[in-house]
Amino acid sequence: MQRKRYPGLSSGPSLLSKLVFGAVSALVLSACAPAPVEREAYEPEAATGWRDQQLSFAENYMVAAANPAAVEAGLAILREGGTAIDAAVAVQAMLTLVEPQSSGIGGGAFILYWDNETRALHSLDARETAPMAATPELFLDEEGNAPRWIDAVVGGRSVGTPSVVRGLEVAHQRWGQVPWNRLFEETIELAEVGFEVSPRLAELIALDFNPGLPRMPVARDYFFPNGRALQAGDIRKNPELADTLRAIAEQGADALHYGPIAEDIVRAVQESPIAPGLLSMEDLAAYQPIWRDPVCGGYRVYQICSMGPPSSGGITLLQTLALLEPFDIANLPVNGEAALHYFTQASRLAFADRNRYIADDDYVETPIDALLNPDYLTLRSALIGEEDMGHAEAGDIGHFSRADDQSLELPSTTHFSIIDQYGNAVSMTSTIEMGFGSTVMTRGFLLNNQLTDFSLVPEVDGVPVANRVEPGKRPRSSMSPVIVFDEAGDVLHVVGSPGGPRIINYVTQTVIGLLDWDLDMQAAINLPRITNLNGATSLEQGTDIEGLKPLLEGRGHQVEIRSLNSGLHGITRTAEGLEGGADPRREGSAQGH
Repeated sequence: MQRKRYPGLSSGPSLLSKLVFGAVSALVLSACAPAPVEREAYEPEAATGWRDQQLSFAENYMVAAANPAAVEAGLAILREGGTAIDAAVAVQAMLTLVEPQSSGIGGGAFILYWDNETRALHSLDARETAPMAATPELFLDEEGNAPRWIDAVVGGRSVGTPSVVRGLEVAHQRWGQVPWNRLFEETIELAEVGFEVSPRLAELIALDFNPGLPRMPVARDYFFPNGRALQAGDIRKNPELADTLRAIAEQGADALHYGPIAEDIVRAVQESPIAPGLLSMEDLAAYQPIWRDPVCGGYRVYQICSMGPPSSGGITLLQTLALLEPFDIANLPVNGEAALHYFTQASRLAFADRNRYIADDDYVETPIDALLNPDYLTLRSALIGEEDMGHAEAGDIGHFSRADDQSLELPSTTHFSIIDQYGNAVSMTSTIEMGFGSTVMTRGFLLNNQLTDFSLVPEVDGVPVANRVEPGKRPRSSMSPVIVFDEAGDVLHVVGSPGGPRIINYVTQTVIGLLDWDLDMQAAINLPRITNLNGATSLEQGTDIEGLKPLLEGRGHQVEIRSLNSGLHGITRTAEGLEGGADPRREGSAQGH
């Protein structure tokens, strides 16, 4: 694969950039550093089962998403002159049908939107909320003990207020051009005639990925029709979802938050045969998404923006990059042992802070300024040496007395990136949390288990956990939708990933591939993955990165080889047009016109 140098971009000096917040301004730094060394194109050894995914090109607009049907639904809207947010509504509707294990109208999302006309970046929090009847002891038994993970996930108790449809509606009211009811037509039609079950969906059902699936009657009947698990290639109709989407198309998000559909959602949660939950009609009626300031920071000569709290993704990603800035990553071998060692150490430090300090800022003060303070990060970066530091402790940032979080954060979710013909961009990560969510199903869609993203225990040794359950609170997330801006303040990269807490590492490593190693989007997505969440260093099974195991162990790492099933989807804007990449580990694509 050819390396691509983008006009006007170069690797900047290895100095810790001043981190800033809010809207992006054009940031011009002196290009005084030597040009990075030339290197051969990086082509990793693919893991078994990877698809041969090639870089996609388009002149005017592009969609990168986790299923070809969802990509085509988005493109159909863009062909009609729709905006990126119009296309996002169509993509999410289709993913509810064809990728039900990962996201859907029963879950929530974070949306970054670049309005090219006003040259402003907006951040919309469409995260689920805890029922108003919930208490910090939601998951504890009579003795005060937390349940097994499966007992926490499955059933109505783990369901938060569904929120993605309301969030998309609010965004569409602001930036949409295509009528709302048009955006659901492709999905309604496919739900009625039947979609082809994908290999990934069939595999996750067969693997008993979520053991609750065969235990919950409605979900069991849908995914195991006539007692037989859905197989790849089966045609599965979902007329109930078609009816639900038809109501949403006609009535807007109110169809999901009031009336018969809302009543069925509440009934399914409160009368769940396993762990009945607390969600009420009042919770659904009261839900509103929140406009929040994105968190943005400088890295080299670029400006990187993502979601702030209740997402931990943006802060942790920016911390990791800032901690790495003193190191000359650009001139180290691509995905080489030295660069990845430094990456794991920066991630350790960032995750230590994340697990102690970050939660829903509306309920618990999140010290964003302190966590991203350049002087603080300079001191933290100095802790990175040539040997593995082992378990990192959270930094001392003053008066914040917090215990470390104990949430499950299971890996699923979806991400899609869109750039439209007007230059607007969407980076949206959407989820129902665990694969197949709570397995509570009604009206043709699954409900989330988002409440297990809260700490299952509210305090440790009498010290409160920031991310504890509270009424109406949003659980902390790792979702990290990202938009990268070049020196002129123009959109350069739009990217994100599913993957539970490993999302942060997946996206950060990809950003390093794009910005330090000058890889194109597909090559950066193809990089064999490495993660460290302040524990073991995990190397992606079946790739050439496995060969780093003895070298990292020589530095003191505890190394494990495991599947690291990212689902990155991204788009790069170049002088010639758009370049898109889709993760070969999954089923998506990047296509455009």
